[in-house]
Amino acid sequence: MQQLPPANDFGATWSFLESGLDQIMNRLEEGLDRTRYSLLYSAVHNYCARGTPAQPASTFGSGPMNQRTATYLIGAELYNSLSKWLEDHLIKIRTQSEEYMDEALLQYYTKQWNRYTTAARVVNNIFMYLNRYWVKREIDEDRKNDVYDVFTLTLVCWRRHMFEFVHHNVIAAVLKLIERERNGETIETSLVKNIVDSLVSLGLDTTDSTKSNLDVYKEYFEAPFIQATEVYYTTESERFITENSVPDYMKKAEVRLNEEQNRIEMYLHESTQKPASIFSHLISKCETVLVKNHSETLWDGFQSLIDHDKQDDLHRMYTLLARIPEGLDPLRVRFESHVRKAGLGAIERIDQSEAVDPKTYVDALLAVHRKYNELVQHAFSGEPGFVASLDKACGEFVNRNAVCKKSSSKSPELLARYCDSLLKKNAKNAEENELEDLLNSIMTVFKYVEDKDVFQKFYSRLLAKRLVNGTSASDDAEGSMISKLKEACGFEYTSKLQRMLTDMSLSKELNEQFKDLVQQSYNTGGSNVDFNILVLGAGQWPLQPPSTTFNLPEDVVKTYDRFQKFYQNKHSGRKLNWLFQSCKAELKTSYLKASKTGYTFQVSAYQMGVLLQYNNATSYTYEDIQRSTALTPEALNPALGILVKAKVLLLTDGEKVGDSNSRYDLNFDFKSKKIRINLNMAMKTEQKAEADETHKTIEDDRKFLMQAAIVRIMKTRRVMKHVNLIEEVIMQLQSRFKPRVSDIKKCIDILLDKQYIERMEGAMDTYSYVA
Repeated sequence: MQQLPPANDFGATWSFLESGLDQIMNRLEEGLDRTRYSLLYSAVHNYCARGTPAQPASTFGSGPMNQRTATYLIGAELYNSLSKWLEDHLIKIRTQSEEYMDEALLQYYTKQWNRYTTAARVVNNIFMYLNRYWVKREIDEDRKNDVYDVFTLTLVCWRRHMFEFVHHNVIAAVLKLIERERNGETIETSLVKNIVDSLVSLGLDTTDSTKSNLDVYKEYFEAPFIQATEVYYTTESERFITENSVPDYMKKAEVRLNEEQNRIEMYLHESTQKPASIFSHLISKCETVLVKNHSETLWDGFQSLIDHDKQDDLHRMYTLLARIPEGLDPLRVRFESHVRKAGLGAIERIDQSEAVDPKTYVDALLAVHRKYNELVQHAFSGEPGFVASLDKACGEFVNRNAVCKKSSSKSPELLARYCDSLLKKNAKNAEENELEDLLNSIMTVFKYVEDKDVFQKFYSRLLAKRLVNGTSASDDAEGSMISKLKEACGFEYTSKLQRMLTDMSLSKELNEQFKDLVQQSYNTGGSNVDFNILVLGAGQWPLQPPSTTFNLPEDVVKTYDRFQKFYQNKHSGRKLNWLFQSCKAELKTSYLKASKTGYTFQVSAYQMGVLLQYNNATSYTYEDIQRSTALTPEALNPALGILVKAKVLLLTDGEKVGDSNSRYDLNFDFKSKKIRINLNMAMKTEQKAEADETHKTIEDDRKFLMQAAIVRIMKTRRVMKHVNLIEEVIMQLQSRFKPRVSDIKKCIDILLDKQYIERMEGAMDTYSYVA
């Protein structure tokens, strides 16, 4: 059994340790038994722990510690000898490495590195007592001194005596191996990973041996690696893009970027995947070479892809260009222009007549929006910039297209009329779920409408017609639509609409109460007229007072008077203004030869007033009818005209309806395939007049709103320049409509005349508020 050397004999101690180092560093795979390990550890311990230092042998007298005072000499000669031994050992390894090149060199280097670092940990444990006391005291005494713990010393020696001599060949071999992999060859990636890990391990902080850095890694690998990457992909990309299409190039670039990312994750050091490390540097370099340097070509290829709806290629282009600063900006501009042209083209294709069908118009708008909204979501991942471009383009073609050239407010009007067709009773009414989807689609278009006040006016009038005429398909659907408008524009925008629904509900209760009263009187000989009434708030409903006088037929006067008394008893302070032009009736016939059961005529109140006269006679002159009904020619002629056109009455004298002394006979031979015949139809001239009146009301309201906004702003600001005032007015009103600057100027002049505001003396472009 081997004996421990005397503790005070350095030569014997070092000889004993040297044989152990040789075994550990060169033949560790043969094994190191516990006894041998313990003897080596004890030799270091005994030498360092002896009472007085021994004189170092001349062989070991050189080194950093030979000038230290006697108090601290114990361990210095041992540390210096170990350092010299490691140097000699590494020179041998380095000399042998010169026999290898490329991949063989990497295999040799990693094999020696792994053997060396494994052995170094064992050596560090054997010299633990030296670390714990002598090394610690040396470091604490002078941190600038070239002293490290034994394991760090082994790495310092590798860096000085091995790496600094072979790094050129090693790094060159690594880069060649990576290039072979890029060219499609299968390589041993562990070689690259081992080299990278060794470089990170060599990053030592010379001021603090407990810390490390990436200096060696960055200097010897990162910089040349990134440079080689740039050269490789610059050459490849320039060649590939000249020989292939843009879609093919994008696929190639996408594959290459994914490969580099996978390469980093596979064999680069984990610290390199931090944002400020090689991961961002390398990928950024690849993005510059593969994407940024060819961005003009990619941008130019965008139009062809979107023209042919190549969603996969568009998504690939989006993901590539999103990698570089401002790479998507030109795409957003091109996308906006394309969508705007598509929308304008869609409207031009349907604009072939004066009367554009509201459904066709809105469907065309929605089809364009739906198509490109799906494109934004799938090809552009819903990116906010593309969403904004879509919104801007839709705002343009919704408000300024071929149809809107005839009337700038045509879009909101047609949208309101399309909504009316959905909410009105008809044979094609959609199911509840489908109707809700259609209403949501209307709100999609509504979002882009600039003149929301125009929509409000038309929607309000059409809602009033549906409610008054009883043609609304569903109370729930009406409430749902108003709720959507309220969510989009606020309470004020829909307050009157909501009140209209409330009036309908209150009128229903009022009718039930009145019918109970009528039923009681009928049982005692009262009227048998089925009478329904709507009591509507004058301030909420867009209904005009009648423009004509009207004598109610005797058949309904009694019921009319009874309701007047009934309502005054309930609400003594209120006055009822009857809107006979909005009333309707149903009349049952019993005079026709061709029908045993008779027909039911659905008529207006004015038509009812005409037809009930024929209970007393079968022929009347125009003057007779006008005298009995008290209607003006403007009201009587349309009512008579429809009855004559439907052949309910026959014009026997006179050339046209309304002629003086023209005569109207009851047609006993009237026939119809329908049992219920609707004669209460608005004439086109009436519809146009109503639309013109609506537009006039809108213009009047806008003038009031602009004046109110100007006064409100000036009251708050007190003094304001002309340009700033106009900008503020536009900003405040743009949620309802887009005011024209010329109209704002006119309103300012009106307020100047009314002395709400005045010009400042010496500053004609500045206004002040007059309290």
